[in-house]
Amino acid sequence: MVEAGAEVRTALGDPLVPLDSHQRLLRALHRAGIDVPSTSQWELQGHDHPAIEPLLRYKKMSRLLTANGWAWLDEWVHEGRYRPVYVPGGVVTGRWASSGGGALQIPRQLRPALRADPGWCLVSADVSQLEPRVLAAMSGDPAMIAAGAGKDLYSGIVEAGIVASRQEAKIGVLGALYGGTTGDSGRVVPRLRQNFPAAMALVDGAAATGERGGTVTTWLGRSSPAVEESWTLAQRSANQPEAPAGSSEAARRSARDRGRFTRNFVVQGTAAEWALSWMAALRLRLSRFGAVPEAHAAVPSGPVFSRRAHLAFFLHDEVIVHAPAEQAEAAATAIRESADASGRLLFPGSPIDFPLDLEISERSAEK
Repeated sequence: MVEAGAEVRTALGDPLVPLDSHQRLLRALHRAGIDVPSTSQWELQGHDHPAIEPLLRYKKMSRLLTANGWAWLDEWVHEGRYRPVYVPGGVVTGRWASSGGGALQIPRQLRPALRADPGWCLVSADVSQLEPRVLAAMSGDPAMIAAGAGKDLYSGIVEAGIVASRQEAKIGVLGALYGGTTGDSGRVVPRLRQNFPAAMALVDGAAATGERGGTVTTWLGRSSPAVEESWTLAQRSANQPEAPAGSSEAARRSARDRGRFTRNFVVQGTAAEWALSWMAALRLRLSRFGAVPEAHAAVPSGPVFSRRAHLAFFLHDEVIVHAPAEQAEAAATAIRESADASGRLLFPGSPIDFPLDLEISERSAEK
């Protein structure tokens, strides 16, 4: 970290610039001819300058130090176990949150530090393109379902001749889900509307409802928050002849922002419902596993989980099961069967599938 900081200051020709001060670093970047509106990595990555690579490296290490450094280890890791605090349904869409330890924001570089006990394995599985597949299932769009049938959905979009590359497909679909209207997503989304009319009608309709101040619901009935009265009054007053200059544009911008929120709410919330159904089905299946010999016990896991496979981690669309080696394959089967059961529960009769990227290993992969 110190070395990276020295490289940045040398490249910028400013040996005293504090790299953790946004404003002073931004001024130093401008003096060096790096015209960026902020110091975010997305802005910096688009520039070719000797200071960029070490600065990005410094920011990554600084983030690790402050968010997951020694203080984090002292507070959240005990007896060889990471012990975060989960908040079920803590996000407005129904996703889980964490109130301690940052369980849902563990940096990829730290993932390999998660290791199984001797004689045990980690069975990790995450769902491929969960939200786009949920959108396909909710809308019943036959073309979108066919694009992901038994394969990578983004590659399926390329094979259908809609776009030229997987990256374009991914950008376009994420733009459709999050309301991207400019840049690459803005160019691809119209093609998606033409080829996936039912899917796009669902999210476009949710966006239109939000822009009008209405509420939308997930597949299982979770409703988006109602707008505040001040929002409604601002929208009405902006359309009056005597409205102040600029108020109409501000009102349109506020309506578009709400439309982007409701557009994603219906899909993200339903994806959260699928994931929680998956986790519930998995815990039920794992509870039926018998105990392995006491010599194979994982003592820090406590008396209940020390001798059989158990769910160790959950991250939106990913689960990690800690299993005795002899139960690892059975745990993998339980994970797959639970994903199938979740799909049938939420979308009975739908041909949509939810393929998993599954791995059995002694340590977590960097994903």
